[in-house]
Amino acid sequence: MDSHRDLHLFLHLARTLNFGRTSGDRHVSAATLTRVVQRLEAQAGERLLDRGPRGVALTEAGHRFRRYAEDALRLWDEYRREGGEPAELTGRLTVFATVTACQALLPDLLAPFRAAYPGVELEVRTGLAAEAIARVDEGSVDLAVAALPERVPGALVSRHLTSTPLVFIAAKDAAVPRIGADTPLVLPRAGLARTAADRWLRRRGVTPAAVSEVDGHEALLAMVALGCGVGVVPRLVLDTSALAGRLVPVPVRPALTPFRIGLCVRRDQLRTPLVAAVWSVLTRR
Repeated sequence: MDSHRDLHLFLHLARTLNFGRTSGDRHVSAATLTRVVQRLEAQAGERLLDRGPRGVALTEAGHRFRRYAEDALRLWDEYRREGGEPAELTGRLTVFATVTACQALLPDLLAPFRAAYPGVELEVRTGLAAEAIARVDEGSVDLAVAALPERVPGALVSRHLTSTPLVFIAAKDAAVPRIGADTPLVLPRAGLARTAADRWLRRRGVTPAAVSEVDGHEALLAMVALGCGVGVVPRLVLDTSALAGRLVPVPVRPALTPFRIGLCVRRDQLRTPLVAAVWSVLTRR
């Protein structure tokens, strides 16, 4: 139904409060999105959004309409499920994953969902591991395969999939008997791997004299293979890399904290048919 499409667009806009982002994420023009909002406001008889110099904000009526839209879509989904043979699920599901997750996890993970819902279009976006949780939290993607922090933001729901050791690595021909203050390091600029490495170094009383910072595991692997220093990556990243034959793990004690990899969605998105369906299929594993 077109009305349901309008409600989905409104809910996405209510999360992002950004016409450009919602237009891009939902693949509609800015003019179409504006017409959707105008149509909903005409039907509601009230202004739902304020657009001013400081950006977009929901009005009091907009907050009420947001609750209505969430309830309406949930009830529609329940109606279809209770009606015997469910209608074919269609739409676009946007998934965020790192390059490593795309290669090592995503095909097997999403295969059951593809088999159950062939009418759903999948869009996979890649990026830095440190961005995954934020992408879901801000609403720019529906689902992320991500390294799970100790505490997931309260607006999100997560499900653990697997764990992988976090390891120091060096070029294969490098001699690194131990990691000390004179060991040059190549570290992620941000993210859970950087946090774990900093914690390990601090507990060992090591203040490295030289640290190179990079964005992304792939860049880190390349710099380590070039002999720029010792790096730190999840073992899964090392094992699936084309550079694996040129790199070796550096044993350390105590070991670094392992990476927990899992699924993340927004809690409120579980009310929408697409996200509810993928969550149901993937969490049955």
